[in-house]
Amino acid sequence: MWDSKLKSELKEKREKMLKGGGERRIRAQHEKGKHTARERIDMLLDEGSFVEFAGFQISDVPVAGSHSDEYPGDGVVTGYGLINGRQVFISAQDFTVMGGTISKGNAQKICRIIRLAMEHKAPYISLNDSGGARIDEGIYALDASSAILNANVMASGVIPQIAVVLGACAGVASYSPALMDFVIIQRDNGQMYLTGPDVVKAAIGQDVTAGELGGSETHMSKSGVAHFCYADDKECLGKVRELLDYLPQSWEEKPYYKEYLDMDFSDQLEGLVPDNPRKPYDVRPVILSIADGGLFLEVQRDYAKNIVVGFMRVGGEAVGVVANQPREMAGSLDSKASEKAARFVRFCDAFRIPLLTMVDVPGYMPGLEMETEGVIRRGAKLLYAFSEATVPRITLILRKAYGGAYIAMNSKNLGADYVFAWPTAQIAVMSADAAVKILKRNELKEASDPEALREEFKDEYEREYYNPYYAASIGMIDEVILPEETRKRILQSVDAFRNKDVSVPRKRHGNIPL
Repeated sequence: MWDSKLKSELKEKREKMLKGGGERRIRAQHEKGKHTARERIDMLLDEGSFVEFAGFQISDVPVAGSHSDEYPGDGVVTGYGLINGRQVFISAQDFTVMGGTISKGNAQKICRIIRLAMEHKAPYISLNDSGGARIDEGIYALDASSAILNANVMASGVIPQIAVVLGACAGVASYSPALMDFVIIQRDNGQMYLTGPDVVKAAIGQDVTAGELGGSETHMSKSGVAHFCYADDKECLGKVRELLDYLPQSWEEKPYYKEYLDMDFSDQLEGLVPDNPRKPYDVRPVILSIADGGLFLEVQRDYAKNIVVGFMRVGGEAVGVVANQPREMAGSLDSKASEKAARFVRFCDAFRIPLLTMVDVPGYMPGLEMETEGVIRRGAKLLYAFSEATVPRITLILRKAYGGAYIAMNSKNLGADYVFAWPTAQIAVMSADAAVKILKRNELKEASDPEALREEFKDEYEREYYNPYYAASIGMIDEVILPEETRKRILQSVDAFRNKDVSVPRKRHGNIPL
């Protein structure tokens, strides 16, 4: 028989472990509108599926001070569980224990979970709420932080990595989410910054709040660090479950297939895209009209709004969408849009998710500001990302497809498997106005009525070149289709190319223009 004293001792230790930093600190967490690490894990995972690792671990660094021995777990809860019946590995920083700070022991637990996720080919999810490296441990904590960052890099492209920022994510701790595939930030409490307000004031004399430095608005609309933002812990964690629904468990597995209702809204498409190429419109309804069930999970909605990226399903298969947004900057490409799209393309390629590109682009945004901020180098990232992608790649040209921006948006010779165009498509080096000014400048100079002649030349140029049939005649387009045929053709293409296998030149790796 087991000694009752042993059982009692284990029960006592478990209860202490489950309380984290104690009732007072748990209350403080709740008063800030935040949940504890274990409450968040319960919200995220399928009920009763969580299995914890190293719950009794404490810091073993001598300089840390005796207070670290008081709290088992060392400021982070780690383990594995299920989301919609699929396995995931998880770490959740416990702010009630020394502010969830990173220590040697804390980092060992996180690195172990990432390694196990890679070995067992399952996604890794990080719930972040931490004051950064534990100052008590000095360079031990700094060294420990670097191990986490290295583990994130080693896991990149092997398994999906999702970071959820539900509180502070300060100093070196903010780099771990930045290295992961997706960052979900809580609207009011989520913060990511390298140096806090006090340090900024001491260094440069500037008064700023933590929210201004690294709040959700900063990272959703200005820096582009965050991909999703939601009002509270529950919404953020619910979005993790939704996002994983589109993703495979690892790079070795095809994306998760989901049964669908064959609801076709393509008959609505014709009215969504104006015939007038100068008239703006929202591309999102076009995407929704093609997607299974009219569902689309947009990524980075508030950043670089002139391009739309996200996930949908077509015939039950997950598909990554990259679409110009004519409602913003006429859909032209700039540095931020190119980087946003390139990163998304590379993620999809890493995890075998087919790509659908929807094109309505008048070119790269011109101007001195664009050139000086590096639009050539930064715009080249999108060219690189599409060119190296080996997943099935389908392009649909809705309207304008001009110049270098047309090339960058998954053009035929960039490696697209199939290029469709609507009858409204215009594939050209530049707009008719610009072309006529260059090609007919001598005639216009000598004309008695240059304005009338310009309009005549422009109409002639548009008749001859501004239609998809000229591009189709030289092999740039595979098929001209009607809007109502769109979903059917895309569904057929996704199905036909599902076993695509491409050999690439042997090398260590390419050198993307970072």
